[in-house]
Amino acid sequence: MRRLEQLFVKVNAAVVIACLTGMVLVVGANVALRFSTNHSLSWSDESARYLMIWMAFLGAGLALRQGGHVAITNLHDVMNTRMQRILRGVIILILLFFFAFMVKVGWDYMQRAQYQMTPAMRLSFRYVYAAMPVGFTLLIVHLLLIARPFIMAGHYHQPEGQTENMPGAANG
Repeated sequence: MRRLEQLFVKVNAAVVIACLTGMVLVVGANVALRFSTNHSLSWSDESARYLMIWMAFLGAGLALRQGGHVAITNLHDVMNTRMQRILRGVIILILLFFFAFMVKVGWDYMQRAQYQMTPAMRLSFRYVYAAMPVGFTLLIVHLLLIARPFIMAGHYHQPEGQTENMPGAANG
């Protein structure tokens, strides 16, 4: 099971990196063309925007694993260990409910937008808005994979041989 989880995280991270790489290449090519030929790609800004949307939704689960989302711990810090575990369990349940709700909302939104087309690339907005249900589904999977260690210890430790922080993550 650990190997499957590691593979899942690596594939998720690789797709996020591919989105970032695509953004850099498209924007860089557009800047180079604008500078050298005084013409630009009509679709570059749009594609970079949609890649950023996908990158944010796909990367949210990875940030969750690393504790990269905002947390207010004042109440948690004044509780005893048993109450802290109960509070963390309740937080996991609330997050699961919220993520599941957002999958449904995202799916509905994606269905409503399927006949609208993007201005420059003439792509169905369904592909843009699919980032929401896909991203929140990934958040559910990541949360379920780290839920038990998080509830019991208050944090999640990476498997042996991996650093706690991902490359490029804010380590401060």
